Amino acid sequence: MEENITGSPNQGPDSKLDLLYDIDLDATIRFGTREMALHEVLELGPGTVLELDRHVNEPVDLVVGDRIVARGEVVVVSGNFALRVTEVATPQLRLESIRCFF
Repeated sequence: MEENITGSPNQGPDSKLDLLYDIDLDATIRFGTREMALHEVLELGPGTVLELDRHVNEPVDLVVGDRIVARGEVVVVSGNFALRVTEVATPQLRLESIRCFF
């Protein structure tokens, strides 16, 4: 008999979600964006400064799976950059980031 990896029909939706909790996902902090022509990219070198479309006082985005799941401010912790979360997306929007697993 085959085992159903999504759980038995008697289990609630939370138990199906439990299967996903140990999956590693890449998280990216996005400071801003900028459109560039290929020749501009090829001209980049050490010391080049790129101006982004975001003001220094605006929150940065925490992106998982091409979706913004939270926003916050950049801080330094023990000499490393970190994110202090100030806003969190709704649970539904966060789940859409990993929809490919459903």
